[in-house]
Amino acid sequence: MVNTFQLSLRYSMVSVLAVALATGPITGPVFPAFAQVPNTPTTVSKVAMPQTGPASVADLAEGLLDAVVNISTSQSVKGEGEGASPQSPKGSPFQEFFDDFFDGQEKGQGNRKVNSLGSGFVIDPSGYVVTNNHVIEGADDIEVIFPNGTKLKAKLVGTDTKTDLSVLKVEPKAPLKAVKFGDSRKMRIGDWVMAIGNPFGLGGSVTIGIISARGRNINAGPYDNFIQTDAAINKGNSGGPLFNMYGEVIGINTAIISPSGGSIGIGFAVPTELAQNIVQQLIEFGETRRGWLGVRIQPVTDEVSESLGLKEARGALVSGVIKGGPVDNGTIKAGDVIITFDGKQVKEMRDLPLAVAESPVGKAVDVIIMRDGKEQTVKVTLGRLEDGAEAETGDDAPALAEKDQKKDGQNQAPQPPQDTVSVLGLTLSDLTDERQKNFGIADSVEGVVITAVQAGSPAAEKGLKVGEVIVEVGQSFTSSPDDVINRINELKGEGRRNAHMMIAGPDGQLRFVAIPLE
Repeated sequence: MVNTFQLSLRYSMVSVLAVALATGPITGPVFPAFAQVPNTPTTVSKVAMPQTGPASVADLAEGLLDAVVNISTSQSVKGEGEGASPQSPKGSPFQEFFDDFFDGQEKGQGNRKVNSLGSGFVIDPSGYVVTNNHVIEGADDIEVIFPNGTKLKAKLVGTDTKTDLSVLKVEPKAPLKAVKFGDSRKMRIGDWVMAIGNPFGLGGSVTIGIISARGRNINAGPYDNFIQTDAAINKGNSGGPLFNMYGEVIGINTAIISPSGGSIGIGFAVPTELAQNIVQQLIEFGETRRGWLGVRIQPVTDEVSESLGLKEARGALVSGVIKGGPVDNGTIKAGDVIITFDGKQVKEMRDLPLAVAESPVGKAVDVIIMRDGKEQTVKVTLGRLEDGAEAETGDDAPALAEKDQKKDGQNQAPQPPQDTVSVLGLTLSDLTDERQKNFGIADSVEGVVITAVQAGSPAAEKGLKVGEVIVEVGQSFTSSPDDVINRINELKGEGRRNAHMMIAGPDGQLRFVAIPLE
């Protein structure tokens, strides 16, 4: 067994050597160089050239290390009772980390001091430092530790929880080494990147990899647009910079996917196309000042697209307009599909909140919408998204089916009255004053009330439930069960496969669903 392994290893070494010799010596600039393929006809232009990767990032890293800092925070937390602290084996190389972390902890009484470490980087020689909000959140004291060992107390300038970014300020005796932002929009999948940070308290750690994907949505916030990289990012790298091969920051390392807590090659960074404007606002105002459109939106699914007569599923479907918002004047209405905002294509729902948030407050923008199957351009002046205001976010969580809503006799389907009709698994009735009171429906809601939902029906699968109100079918208002039946028959006659319905909850919240007609 041993001899076989050694023989295999020897062959493997020879193969590796052969490959290395075939590619030739590795030389060139810091950014990736492309090797020429011997004896490749120059007329074959579509053959992919092999890439040697970066020759070395030593020179690049040397010029950047001094601008990347460790962020040390401490906060007092209430003691949780008697208990033993985790112990490191005596003589372990990690004993110092354990001693530092649990230093001063009083067992069973009072408060204890908890320390944590993260990363950051200097963006201005005068002392402005960028990091993640979760690195400094709740901290009583923040200290910035520089590669030469210098420690400076930091003041929090501003923070943005929606993108997990914060800006700190230190007061140095001399100008600091700083790095500059690059344009993350120019980065392509496969481009080389380098991360520098403080993983597990090991400051000044350099890792390299490529951009694995762009525009990742990991449900971390309303403006998710992460760069994914396979450069090793671990706990403690949070807030550190992700560089391109020109030494420009194109991302702020923020999150990882890891069952074990260590790097498995899936890390995420906030792109500078989003972060740079936020950082500038935090420095200038101490807060963010985002544009606000004042609409609730949901995705345009294939079913919704077909029911609206759209050629493809794209854009953001307006499910409601916020009272008092910038478009509460009827410029944009529930049921409109926003396909372009200020010249930017809205390919999917989450593109709209990003585009709106990046726009200046008070800016007049052109918005292209689809209404009644036709494109229209409307002019909108953006408001300001206050911290307590509602952003343009998806409000499309499917409502539970009727059988999941029964609790203590509430919302249970009453026996269908005689003046009802049944269609698509729904039992529908006129919205009388009595039913409005029984179901707790707001006075402002108009339409046809759902009094029963058949289990397993297409309507139940779409989340329709008892007590909700059908306001529109196929963009036509319905005031009686017969209106619903007639409009559904019209849609079938037009060859539609889905019925596009505007549904109002008892509180008046609107959403759209597409119910299969087959």
